[in-house]
Amino acid sequence: MKTLILTIFTIIGLAICVSTVYAQANYTHITNYEAYYGWAKHAPQDWVILRRFENNGRPYLLLVNPQTLETKVNDAGFYQVKPMSFAEARKMFNNTPYQKALSKAESQSVTLQDAGIEHGLPKETGISLTADLCPSHRPLDRRIFTDIINGFKQVEKPVPIALSVSGKWMQHHLQDLDWLKRLQANHEIYITWINHSFNHRVSATSPLKTNFLLEPGTDINYEVLETEKLMLANGLLPSVFFRFPGLVSDQQLVYKITNFGLIPIGTDAWLAKGQQPQAGSIVLIHGNGNEPVGVNDFIKLLQSKAKSIAGKQWLLYDLRETVEEEAEVK
Repeated sequence: MKTLILTIFTIIGLAICVSTVYAQANYTHITNYEAYYGWAKHAPQDWVILRRFENNGRPYLLLVNPQTLETKVNDAGFYQVKPMSFAEARKMFNNTPYQKALSKAESQSVTLQDAGIEHGLPKETGISLTADLCPSHRPLDRRIFTDIINGFKQVEKPVPIALSVSGKWMQHHLQDLDWLKRLQANHEIYITWINHSFNHRVSATSPLKTNFLLEPGTDINYEVLETEKLMLANGLLPSVFFRFPGLVSDQQLVYKITNFGLIPIGTDAWLAKGQQPQAGSIVLIHGNGNEPVGVNDFIKLLQSKAKSIAGKQWLLYDLRETVEEEAEVK
């Protein structure tokens, strides 16, 4: 009887461990959420601390693995912690892919549009797919997800996709958000959640230099941190990536984002603008229902690559791996 009970508890424990790879706790009573930097140690892994907060009075840390760009949230008491400035943390982890990716993004910060890392190393002929979820009155374009699941089910499961999510989209699309979370929980897709700002304001008349996050009066702390808080409240794990609304930024704004510990992600293949993906491209489409042309182009691309997909010669790649490998290039 004791053996049976132990076996049952072992199975339950294994199930919980497996599920946490795909599930993220909902932190619905967050207080004192702030940017907070340092070194966290729990043998054998060193982590960079990006945020700290309390949930129901219990302290937590948002951490990034500087070797793999993986993020996680964990109880602060689980780690040996050394607070430091972010500049000190970058110096401490100077030779890691994480620091190199931050530096590479900063080196591509001068342009008004599409700053940051916009492509990865060519790997066969595959791509990294990113879909933006800007504020929208339209429902999620679910064709993107059903088509990649069907297209890659024999060769790649779960299928990796990076979603740039805005706070306003999350607030108004809870059913769509739950649908995406179920796909992830069922191991059909693996989502890297990219911070896309909270409000994603845009003006139809303002020039780019005073538009989107460059609009005068923008509170960048709110745009970044409130989005992360809402992600956590909805059971999403914030990644270490940020995508500028409209892909618009200036050098000062890029450095503000990297000083939050976030890596700006651009694109070299915005499909709705006719940009054709190449090997290693970071592809951009919009999944918020506002850009059917880009979605249609991506579905056509999938159909044209069916044979290559079946032969594992054209795959979708995890954005974290793409950026990590690109950052290592001198």
